[in-house]
Amino acid sequence: MPADHTEELGPQARATQAVLASVERRPGAAKPDPILIADNVKRQFGGLVAVDVEHVQIQRGSITALIGPNGAGKTTFFNLLTGFDAPNTGAWTFNTRQVAGTAPFKLARMGMVRTFQLTKALSRMTVMDNMLLGAKGQIGERFLSSFIAPLWKGQESTNRARAEALLARFNLAEKAGDFAGSLSGGQRKLLEMARALMSGPELVMLDEPMAGVNPALTQSLLQHIKAIREEGTTVLFVEHDMDMVHDISDWVIVMAQGQIIAEGPPDSVMKDQGVIDAYLGAHHDKQLTSTGEALTESPGGSA
Repeated sequence: MPADHTEELGPQARATQAVLASVERRPGAAKPDPILIADNVKRQFGGLVAVDVEHVQIQRGSITALIGPNGAGKTTFFNLLTGFDAPNTGAWTFNTRQVAGTAPFKLARMGMVRTFQLTKALSRMTVMDNMLLGAKGQIGERFLSSFIAPLWKGQESTNRARAEALLARFNLAEKAGDFAGSLSGGQRKLLEMARALMSGPELVMLDEPMAGVNPALTQSLLQHIKAIREEGTTVLFVEHDMDMVHDISDWVIVMAQGQIIAEGPPDSVMKDQGVIDAYLGAHHDKQLTSTGEALTESPGGSA
């Protein structure tokens, strides 16, 4: 099993890990029930190939970590999948529907939402107003309907009640009337995650959710991510904290130089020599010469 603490796993986690146990440990491995499938996704910036993903599938109901060294192309890949950047080539499906080239707001309406490494909270609006913006299908947003309060007041009350429940769950209830700009970095991360859930997404994509977060809030964020999965929401996240990746991931996908080089449960991926080399360099365990080159042994055993 991917985790060493099976007794802490909820029903959804146990079911997901049981399903993934039979999946091959290789790049592009087929999943039993993928919610997201990407093929031949390539993004170049001049002569630099930032993303070159041949094939990848994300299992429905899982927590999947996307890891790799700095510059591996993880955030660029996120930006492509969520419509914030356009690929040179490639296609991908969400719930079997082709969505390449779809605008981010349309993807959000379809159930695919994301958060950002640098939070996008609207700092001059209150925490509650930030939350209400996340609700979809709001009748009061239509020009003519906005003048007829009875058409949208009931929905507004429902949305507000949902927002209050989510803020309470994320320990932000007392901040509901405060400007979002007054929150700490960790609280903004919590707000962004809570706002993402306002739309009732099927897939939540988190870009470095722990970046800049006070260690005191880290455990809280971890529990929230696990709770999201237990409610049936698929989670795909980018992260550099390997302890966090090992703690909460059902499956890990490793990128290096824009390509996927490994897949599997956390334990097996973190022992993969190719992954170790990608993070530490292929010569990390060899003595270097004065010119910085790795010493190699000759057939006779001498360097």
